[in-house]
Amino acid sequence: MDATLLVELLTEELPPRSVSKLCSALGSSLYADLRSDGFLGEASAIRLFATPRRLAISISNVKEVAPDSEIVAKGPAVKSGLDASGNPTQALLGFAKKRGVSVDQLVRVNDGKQEVFAHRDLAKGSHLGTSLGLKVEDALKHLPIPKLMRWGSGDAQFVRPVHGLVMLHGANVVPGKVLGLESGNRTRGHRFMSSGEIVVGSADAYETTLLGKGKVVAGFPERRAIIEAALKAEAQRRRAGLGDYADLLDEVTALVEHPSVYAGAFDPVFLEVPQECLILTMRQNQKYFPLFDGENKLIPWFLIVSNIEVADPRRIVSGNQRVVRARLEDARFFFNQDRKVSLASRVPRLATVVYHRKLGSQLERVERLRKLCAHIAKFLGVDEQSADRAALLSKADLATGMVGEFPELQGLMGMYYARHDQEHAAVCQAIGDQYRLRFDDVEDSGNLLSACLYLAERIDSLVGLFGAGEIPTGEKDPFGLRRAALGTISVFEILHASPSIAGRQPFDVREILAFAAKQFRQGVIAAAVVDQVHEFILERYWQRLATTYPKTSVEAVISLKPKLGEVTARLFAVESFRELPDAVSLAAANKRIRNILRKSDATEGALEEPLLYEPAERALYETMRKLEPEVSARMKRGDYAGMLLAVAGLRGPVDAFFDKVMVNADDPKIRANRHALLRRLDGLLNQVADISKLAA
Repeated sequence: MDATLLVELLTEELPPRSVSKLCSALGSSLYADLRSDGFLGEASAIRLFATPRRLAISISNVKEVAPDSEIVAKGPAVKSGLDASGNPTQALLGFAKKRGVSVDQLVRVNDGKQEVFAHRDLAKGSHLGTSLGLKVEDALKHLPIPKLMRWGSGDAQFVRPVHGLVMLHGANVVPGKVLGLESGNRTRGHRFMSSGEIVVGSADAYETTLLGKGKVVAGFPERRAIIEAALKAEAQRRRAGLGDYADLLDEVTALVEHPSVYAGAFDPVFLEVPQECLILTMRQNQKYFPLFDGENKLIPWFLIVSNIEVADPRRIVSGNQRVVRARLEDARFFFNQDRKVSLASRVPRLATVVYHRKLGSQLERVERLRKLCAHIAKFLGVDEQSADRAALLSKADLATGMVGEFPELQGLMGMYYARHDQEHAAVCQAIGDQYRLRFDDVEDSGNLLSACLYLAERIDSLVGLFGAGEIPTGEKDPFGLRRAALGTISVFEILHASPSIAGRQPFDVREILAFAAKQFRQGVIAAAVVDQVHEFILERYWQRLATTYPKTSVEAVISLKPKLGEVTARLFAVESFRELPDAVSLAAANKRIRNILRKSDATEGALEEPLLYEPAERALYETMRKLEPEVSARMKRGDYAGMLLAVAGLRGPVDAFFDKVMVNADDPKIRANRHALLRRLDGLLNQVADISKLAA
């Protein structure tokens, strides 16, 4: 009989950030296990129910008994199972005896390598009642739980203590034990709005029973939608917006089972504190939703998502208003106290703040950033004294009370305190911009100073932390070095496209990396670290671009290790080149050239024109010689598409050369000269990208 299957674990309050992920992983694992054992049909569909106190999975059209399945047991090979007379050997007789059949009942099958004897048998399908508990236990063992808890006197372990187990197939309880609990059809509803146990009449009635008798909205998406609609309605009543609320909405959805939204207010006097501080404390500490006006400025209202529905919410609102007032009062206190001391006077205190045990204090880091930031400023035409000042003050807010309480406000508070100290506007902005993931508006001179500090901060992190052995591995990247590499790439892309930067002296990441490495104490950074970091940045660039462009095109460009700012322009040019009718042939020829040169003598001399006596090789040389000045000029002005279009004209002479000229001639001088011609051709073809990578 097919029926809906329900499995529910009733727990103590789960970590809110894990609720949805745990339920999804549990459901996927159980669904896959049931399907592999034949319990599910084509129409079987899964639904997930996740609340702070329960993880539940509902699967439709589940069989009570899995269908029988054929088992093929393989025995000895035919050649070893029969002797020269065709009689069964002891090996074959032993296999038949083991399977409980005669030799005549065995069949011959091919196992992909040879013909073997085998026994085909029919295995009875397993019963849901005998296997479901084991399947749930197995699924729980594979959940992404970093730390398990143990409760009571038993050996059961889970992310939180589990106090109830429901396993229903239709209206019938599926017997079984999970985490030491016997299955049943009883659960509990809302912690405050429901009382006693609730009997779940059938798996299909689970959701409606929980809502009607238990006051629990079991579905995570449904609960999220209810909260979002109520938040928007309350905000609209006050002609306000919610700002960026998606992450908090997901977290709050995992904190309540029966949501209600109420509005609270705070004293407008707190708006004198930077709104980022107030927003952070409301969202992060209290899980409130602050409201904003049409210009995205904070207004003295916030929304509360409560787990209780009441006719008169005044007590709930007033209680939350008292709590938020204390929090905002703390923020105002830190803000006022911090402004009594200038940022510059806090810099010496950074000597007592450890940056990294191998890399010294934050003060040492600031001294490195000052030199690196000023060095970058030279390339960008930014005032070096301003760059030095921005770097000097960049970490001073680490010694403030506000950042001590809210580390997420690093840089941002430095900007506000620098403005209070009447530092130059560009310096203040640079301090505030230093932790931004992306960088925009480089035409603004103040923002160019931000680019200097932003880049210096990431380059110092990459070089220093790689040197200290903190290299990202797998999913582990505790210092955010992959993000730092992407931020570095972003700055170079935008700066390269900026007209105000065009025409300045060459500006590339490798030179900046080498300069940064010299700022560390002797013996801290190995010489190989610069190459390591450079490869790491290019690898991150490769990964990012390969999601949008063909991997062969990305590899063709990145393999040449061009300047970061040139990568996308070169990639666009390669994509245009691939559309040309000559591209495929030229790429294949280039690959052939690489194979020839790989085997050639690296000490072979320069090209000698008098030794080019074959008409085809002479024609190729003359075409190359005429083309080289044009290619050089186009490369100099960054016309990569034009350069590739120009070299596409070499297809005819190159094809003729390989058709009519014996490259590896018997005469060593002629052979060496032709190799020299190919090396020159290789250099001419591959200035924008290694087009041999485009060959199939």
